[in-house]
Amino acid sequence: MKIFWYIPAHKDSRYLGTEVGSRAATHTYLSQIAQAVDYLGYEGVLVPTGKNCEDSWIIAAALIPMTKRLRFIVAVRPGLMQPAIAARMAASFNRMSGNRLSVNVVAGGDPVELAGEGVFLTHSERYALTDEFLHIWKSLMQGENTNFEGKYLSIKEGQLAFPPIDNSCPPLLLGGSSPTSKKIASEHIDTYLTWGEPPEKVAEKIESVRALAAAQGRKIKFGIRLHIIVRETETQAWQAADQLIRYLNEDKIAAAQKILSRTESEGQRRMIALHQGKRDALEVSPNLWAGVGLVTGGAGTALVGDPKTVAARLQAYADIGIESFILSGYPHLEEAYRVADLLFPLLPIVDNSDPILKQIKVPIIPGGW
Repeated sequence: MKIFWYIPAHKDSRYLGTEVGSRAATHTYLSQIAQAVDYLGYEGVLVPTGKNCEDSWIIAAALIPMTKRLRFIVAVRPGLMQPAIAARMAASFNRMSGNRLSVNVVAGGDPVELAGEGVFLTHSERYALTDEFLHIWKSLMQGENTNFEGKYLSIKEGQLAFPPIDNSCPPLLLGGSSPTSKKIASEHIDTYLTWGEPPEKVAEKIESVRALAAAQGRKIKFGIRLHIIVRETETQAWQAADQLIRYLNEDKIAAAQKILSRTESEGQRRMIALHQGKRDALEVSPNLWAGVGLVTGGAGTALVGDPKTVAARLQAYADIGIESFILSGYPHLEEAYRVADLLFPLLPIVDNSDPILKQIKVPIIPGGW
């Protein structure tokens, strides 16, 4: 397993849907999270994108000198970015970070947000543009003199003056549940991402994408985006889940679901279908809790339980083909430590933690806390 964490570039909190306990996404706070994750041995971090977040490229670049080995998953946005400019940014980031970049390809799903960014393409048009974008992107990244004439994008004699390390394209990730997004992933992407649906539903997606990739003569890897609520006992974990949504009432949930329901994202629709805006049946699969999705877009589910149970649920996803796990928890600083402390010893992962951490022995003091 490769375990990644999340950088809350919008804000962080102990509770959903309220300003109580919220923390601003300052450079100091995000640096604390990145340094903790780097120190604890996570593979890397996902830096989110969207109008409600600080810019993902600026955030990730600011965190390069704060970390030693952490890999950054940063978004490119076909339709918002020209492929040559995005390739130049990525190549520079790749070089300046010492080859610590992965790229998350995001076509977008909220028509209102996209309109506010100046994009008025339909879902199918955005993915057609994404296909053209990736043809150009990969050619530039491989150091080629690039010429391309498409319906949405064109380039003539394009070239990177400062290519990425080894003239190789940084690993590409893409999440999407529609047939169109799966097709794009099968042709271009290294790791296909899914949000945390029940394992049988994830297995169906993996099987379909794997078959599409095989038809292209390609092999593809798989990843999942999940929240984690792990505590020393099952009871404590479910109490923590209840606390996370303690400030949500029916009005707040209804208002959030109204915004989320305008989505054109099939993945978001599948998240909504798990709970249907109701808080009375949120355990949608054993230990898989859909409470986060009541008021939050994107990844809306969390694995909840004691360490052995959560580790077993993660292993169940690994058994059907998931290799990369992009995890998060509220608040992200404390939960990064908790997940590393309670789960890492139970998971089949490479120990990437700081060597100094391994050498520190903390004595047990009788009567201490």
